[in-house]
Amino acid sequence: MRKDYVKDTLSRPLRDLRISVIDRCNFRCQYCMPADIFGPDFAFLPKSELLTFEEIERLAKIFISLGVEKIRLTGGEPLLRKDLPLLIKKLTAIKGLKDIGLTTNGVLLAKLAGQLKEAGLKRVNVSLDSLDDELFGQINGRGVGVKTIVQGMMAAKKAGLGVKVNMVVKKGLNDHEIVPMAEFCKKHELQLRYIEFMDVGSTNGWKMDDVVTKKEIFEKLSKHFELESLYPDYFGEVAKRYRYKGTDIEVGFITSVSEAFCSSCTRARLSANGEIYTCLFNGNGHDVRALLRNGASDKELTEFIVDVWKHRTDRYSEERTAETVANRKKIEMSYIGG
Repeated sequence: MRKDYVKDTLSRPLRDLRISVIDRCNFRCQYCMPADIFGPDFAFLPKSELLTFEEIERLAKIFISLGVEKIRLTGGEPLLRKDLPLLIKKLTAIKGLKDIGLTTNGVLLAKLAGQLKEAGLKRVNVSLDSLDDELFGQINGRGVGVKTIVQGMMAAKKAGLGVKVNMVVKKGLNDHEIVPMAEFCKKHELQLRYIEFMDVGSTNGWKMDDVVTKKEIFEKLSKHFELESLYPDYFGEVAKRYRYKGTDIEVGFITSVSEAFCSSCTRARLSANGEIYTCLFNGNGHDVRALLRNGASDKELTEFIVDVWKHRTDRYSEERTAETVANRKKIEMSYIGG
């Protein structure tokens, strides 16, 4: 089946695949895995329910045959998955894959950066929501300090990986650090992404009043920096990108709340336990693991994935209302990544 073949009901092609390799995490961030919900007795997936590396590789080959060019590994915290570089090596060997990245909290990055690069990983997105040790420890729910994460980022840069910093901005929590984070990333030549606080899952207590919009962030930055707008690199690029004038250092915005990008969304998501999700905000998964483990052929798996995508109608962020926020069934981000 040739590339460009499969499009959804709104003519959006399948270009990107996010693969969650584990549902566990060593952080308890308030907007993703709050500790009062994901406590010591929380029942995470047993190993037998996680897709094996061989199953992930097989599905990735099919997705790539249908047009996927970029893969991002997520979690939970993907670096908790044992022998992850082996999976990266398998995926980078697949003909047609143009880019592979990973989103991480950075705790284990200093230890693994060299192995990840050697396996073929191109870049990492590292979550860092504050430069203040006390606040950052509060946000991550584990008391982990900023130094550990910065060491991981610097190790990744030294290993030759591209590094982006993801900062989720929540009003009254860390919005006072918008400019300091920009100064820090500019100084260290790190690409920065501000992410609007989103109503992912049903456990993070999301309220519209907590959202700091791209417009508000941009206005704060403009008082300190001269920013130049950049054209999208490709159809479906999520970040609205700028650069500091006179540099190649970028700052971008993920505007799922204030400036929805559903019309050009090209992402499918594969959960750690083998369900396909067609939207970050859609709680209805499509179980492909059962087909895999019941002996389905590649042709049958391909037909299943094509059918899921061709019937895709998701555009949640364009339709977001108080009612959908309160009543729509959603999967938790720890199962399908960001």
